Amino acid sequence: MSYQVSANIQETLDKLLALPQVQKALEFAQQDADQTLENQIELCKIEAPTFHEEKKAARYAEMYKELGLENVHIDRHGNVEGLRPGKGGGKKVLMEGHMDTVFPIGTNPQPRKEGTRVYAPGIVDDTRGMVVPLSVIRALDAAGIQTKGDLVFVGTVEEEGIGSFGGMLKWLDDNQVDASISIDGPSAEGITYEATGHMTCEATFHGIGGHAHGAFGKVANPLNAAARAVAKIAEFQVPTDPKTSFCVSNFHAGNDAGIHAIVPEATIKFNLRSDSQEVLEELYQRILNALQEACDEETARWGKDTITVTHKRYCNVPAGTQDVHSPIVEATYAISSYLGYEPIFFHGGSTNCNMAIGKNIPAVCLGMGSLDCGAHTLQEFFETTDAHKGVQQALLLALLLAGVDGATDSILA
Repeated sequence: MSYQVSANIQETLDKLLALPQVQKALEFAQQDADQTLENQIELCKIEAPTFHEEKKAARYAEMYKELGLENVHIDRHGNVEGLRPGKGGGKKVLMEGHMDTVFPIGTNPQPRKEGTRVYAPGIVDDTRGMVVPLSVIRALDAAGIQTKGDLVFVGTVEEEGIGSFGGMLKWLDDNQVDASISIDGPSAEGITYEATGHMTCEATFHGIGGHAHGAFGKVANPLNAAARAVAKIAEFQVPTDPKTSFCVSNFHAGNDAGIHAIVPEATIKFNLRSDSQEVLEELYQRILNALQEACDEETARWGKDTITVTHKRYCNVPAGTQDVHSPIVEATYAISSYLGYEPIFFHGGSTNCNMAIGKNIPAVCLGMGSLDCGAHTLQEFFETTDAHKGVQQALLLALLLAGVDGATDSILA
């Protein structure tokens, strides 16, 4: 797509880049690459599946303190927070990366270097997102840059799986900021400025159960009802724009010991997503209707007992968007172009950015490393070539949003 950055954004960036202290910070970020990677490897070794981030949080808080951040603490939700106060007159900016990974305790990640890559489960998602802010802080300090607005650095919990960006949501419920920068995802050229909504749900079908032969014809079968529901859902047609998806990902009933039994209950789990909140809610209602129809049909088939269904949502993440020409998006585009990238707009997205966008806070999610990094697999890797550019990108965006004391104002109105 053809994209033009407004004159104000480009002029402010050019003015920022003309400052000697900013150039010094950018140079430091490049020189700091080895230290940043060392931090990344150290943190990656600390296992932190969702809801079990305590050990990593404790070490991350120590790192914040070592860098001289103020009011460093672990909040009531487990998030790690530290403040680099501004001189006043600017905007308060959040920079965060999530501490949890998708890998269970016992994975025992041991990063290994092969050429320009470092391999380990969790080495990118989101350990890199944790260490980019550390390098940003070091670069600002080395260059003696004082922002106008406060910079708040947070390591968030509960991003992955059924954590459903819970740490970010809870932090935003407790705090106010004017803009949010999330560091997550594979590539520094990618710009995530939209939010794909998603729900993860469970439905359990209930009946009487009984002997497979003795109770046959006397009771309805919850497993049949679950299968009817899955078959109905499988036939759904959903739009490609806005991108929408659904997946029945788990089907469970009975056990081998009761292989000759009609089960008393059967459970399915499913996930649905859409870039449109309206479409997401419509799809959810269609699935609920399919669940009830399946119960009714299985009940009518036998005419004996009544199959019922209960359901619950593990997560309900809102969809949302912001103007592609909002200041924070234009600024990210301009910075990426300056760093030599051809910026890519990621339409939709499932990151902590969702929660900020849902609260109408200007927000983007920045990536790092290469587009293909094997995230969420045991073969995950981090590409170190030009990795410092991710730090430079985050640093420049924070300065544009917060403003630099005595030099530039925030690009936010």
